[in-house]
Amino acid sequence: MQSKQHWEKVYETKSADAVSWFQPHADLSLDMIKATGAGRDSGIIDVGGGASTLADDLLAEGYADLTVLDLSAAALSAARQRLGAQESKVRWIEADIVEADLPENRYDVWHDRAVFHFLTSPEQREAYVRTVFQSVKPGGHVIVATFAEDGPEKCSGLPVMRYRPDELHGEFGEAFALLKHQKEEHRTPSGSVQQFVYCYCRRANS
Repeated sequence: MQSKQHWEKVYETKSADAVSWFQPHADLSLDMIKATGAGRDSGIIDVGGGASTLADDLLAEGYADLTVLDLSAAALSAARQRLGAQESKVRWIEADIVEADLPENRYDVWHDRAVFHFLTSPEQREAYVRTVFQSVKPGGHVIVATFAEDGPEKCSGLPVMRYRPDELHGEFGEAFALLKHQKEEHRTPSGSVQQFVYCYCRRANS
């Protein structure tokens, strides 16, 4: 995967609201999480959540069992500072998701916006999917967003994978039933437009 040093430099040299993937509010992600029907005490993990405002909005909605994982300590620090006293309500994990050792059957909802498309080797993607299967509860929900087939070929100077909905779901396989997919037109802070695709799946019960 991309180096930790790369992402530390990104967040040490740019403000959290200046990076291309920044959203003032992750509205589509929040709507999809709410649509799962997961209770306010359900375990939710935001992979690559870093400095995203999704945790803020989930807390505001009353969700009480939140985990944010990111490779960058600087990104996590930006989120914790923004949340202030509320940061203690979130579990923060600094780790590379393809190497992370997450608890088994821990999460009801797995959310990832803009990490999976940086996994450019089959081995990285297989490791990621194994971690999802191990750490998401049977019957749990998986929401993954990547660049769509007409999205950028690079992000933050790094090559990325682009996906059609069937291709993205295909990376996860039969153990995950595709329930919904949706395109998103993301406008970056600089004003350019990026096409994303979201796939919402449910983990098999066994």
